[in-house]
Amino acid sequence: MIVFKFGGASIHTAQAVINLTKILKTKPNNAAKVLIIVSAMGKNTSALEQLIDKYFHRKSIEADFIAIKAFHQNIIDELFPANHPIFILIGKLFSELYQRLSQSPSTNFDYEYDQIVVFGELFSSLIVSEFLSFVSINNKLVDIRQVLKTDATHREAHVDWELSQQLSQETFNFQDTDYYLTQGFIAQSAVDNSSTTLGKEGSDFSAAALAYLLNASEVVVWKDVAGVFNADPKSFQNAQKLKELSFQEAIELSYYGAKIIHPKTIKPLQNKNIPLTVRSFVDQQEKGTKIWSYHNLKQGISPLLPVFIIKNKQILISISPFDFSFIAEENLGKIFSLLAQHRIRVNLMQNSAISFSISVDFDRAKVLPFIDKLQEDYKVLYNTDLELLTIRHYTNQAIQQFVSGRKVYVQQKSRTTARFVLA
Repeated sequence: MIVFKFGGASIHTAQAVINLTKILKTKPNNAAKVLIIVSAMGKNTSALEQLIDKYFHRKSIEADFIAIKAFHQNIIDELFPANHPIFILIGKLFSELYQRLSQSPSTNFDYEYDQIVVFGELFSSLIVSEFLSFVSINNKLVDIRQVLKTDATHREAHVDWELSQQLSQETFNFQDTDYYLTQGFIAQSAVDNSSTTLGKEGSDFSAAALAYLLNASEVVVWKDVAGVFNADPKSFQNAQKLKELSFQEAIELSYYGAKIIHPKTIKPLQNKNIPLTVRSFVDQQEKGTKIWSYHNLKQGISPLLPVFIIKNKQILISISPFDFSFIAEENLGKIFSLLAQHRIRVNLMQNSAISFSISVDFDRAKVLPFIDKLQEDYKVLYNTDLELLTIRHYTNQAIQQFVSGRKVYVQQKSRTTARFVLA
């Protein structure tokens, strides 16, 4: 059994959905039995996030709701005849969403986020499943919330592996179909049955988690690029494709912020030695990039090239005690406790005798209250609109190419990795 994951870009139009069916019919990677996982279509997660923000702050959501509904309506108008049941089914889902939005929000933004954003995946999976059936690809649609169970940590839920394994093996038994279709990114709390999500870009993690639970032979992630590159090909003209990566190398790249794979995706695959291939849904002749055991590679990356990773919208926060005492274990403990309370992930850290600096994503809702709390006990300076550049397998030429002439706030080097916070 193989897991195929299709991201939002791969199903963002009616023609893209048709292309998905063509991929399945060619049975790539000798796929006989396939678990298909889809994300929300196009940029609909972002559209829903904008709607959620307005809903939570009690602003008008009518225009956003209409736009999201029209987007999906236009796709099904192109894909289906006017009398197809999809129009009634999608209408019921939108009615359910509108009814949810008609209720007053609670005071917990993360909870409200998870209850609403899940509709993006529910819309897309319903449309894709119905179209597969329409073109004679027999499939069974499963609501992953009945299978993938988590705790109640909204927007960053943790999987209950034991319960999810039991449910997934009961559900995806492939006894009466060769294709199951379900949603990425979303799940359900085993604590209170509320919807949960697995973190930004969590659809890749969904694919890896289900592959792990079902002992899949491979995961194929279909993207709008030909594989994993040594830089974002949308931003770098001379980006080169990497043919192979070890699990360890992929974990390093994802940790530093490589966008092609979710940071949590690799670990469950590594645990069971399940290879992951990143392939292009545009050019199916491309073999893509294979991520697998280090023992299959002479080195962790092939070909050996500098890999460039850029994280934008960074804020560099420098923290010093008022009394100029050392930044030692006690102060660091307080700072990291506050970071955990505000659920802020540190992208880079550096300390001197009396100062501790961190670079984090500038999420106003999290970072500004964190700074306010810090300022009760520490002197705090910060700079916004910065860029964090990581060069894995760096060379001096690679550093000069991207750093020369720019203001450098922080720089760090290890044997294989160079990192810079830049203006």
